[in-house]
Amino acid sequence: MMLKTIILSFLIPINLTAMSKPQIQENNITTSIGDIKVYQQIVPNTTPIILLHGVYYDHNLWNYYTSRITDRTVITIDMPHHGKSKHIKKKNWNMNDCKNMLLEIIDSLAYKQVYAIGHSWGSMTILRAASEEPSKFKAIGFCNMPFQEGNRSTRLKFSFQHFMLSFRTFYTKQVVKAMFGKEAIQNKPEAIEYLDYTMSLLTNKEVKQTDKAVISHVDNGEQYLSKLTVKVIALKGKDDYVETPKNIHTTIVEGSHTSPLEQPQKVLAFIKQVLAL
Repeated sequence: MMLKTIILSFLIPINLTAMSKPQIQENNITTSIGDIKVYQQIVPNTTPIILLHGVYYDHNLWNYYTSRITDRTVITIDMPHHGKSKHIKKKNWNMNDCKNMLLEIIDSLAYKQVYAIGHSWGSMTILRAASEEPSKFKAIGFCNMPFQEGNRSTRLKFSFQHFMLSFRTFYTKQVVKAMFGKEAIQNKPEAIEYLDYTMSLLTNKEVKQTDKAVISHVDNGEQYLSKLTVKVIALKGKDDYVETPKNIHTTIVEGSHTSPLEQPQKVLAFIKQVLAL
């Protein structure tokens, strides 16, 4: 518990505005994929913004932002298997289940419309949900979003990598190299420690299922991008392994695949741009 407190304190730099922020309500919401932990920082009579994290992280990825967005309701969740969302009843869930989960959460909270911003897997979930039910979304933002279809080469690559899960320290180091640019690895030890901590909460089985659903067996995201009608902008790192989405205004920032931790001020500006769409 002490280690978690120390790590997360690094993710919330001291800010006087954070002293007056609304209290956070924590609830479990039952969805078709399982019980999902939802955190709400409620400001009545505002259009809420939902922030969804990426693979291996949890809702604390957004702490820097929830401490600064004090004029509207902010919702974060722990995605399936991650953080406190451990009671997942569907064994072989996929991105379609993640899409349904998000829509069910919005309905359960009785919000007619939301803003939504995701990191990586979170963006993939929002993309599919907004494509199916655009009326629920006022505007959306994609951070570091993969949208290519999983193929045989990807499946073989991850099958090999999963043999390394028995050597967690080595496996985590490889994940760090994929997630962060060199500058972040050298200068943001708190971000690396945070990823190391959240990965430690995942069992090998949970890592494998997540990788299968989100990376190696994912469907083609371009089919959803092509029919998207919701207002949208995107952001990605200069050295990110994901491609730049076509026909979407995309901001390029320094760093790699975890822009919310590598470039917090620029991502905060990006979030404000989404809220202004």
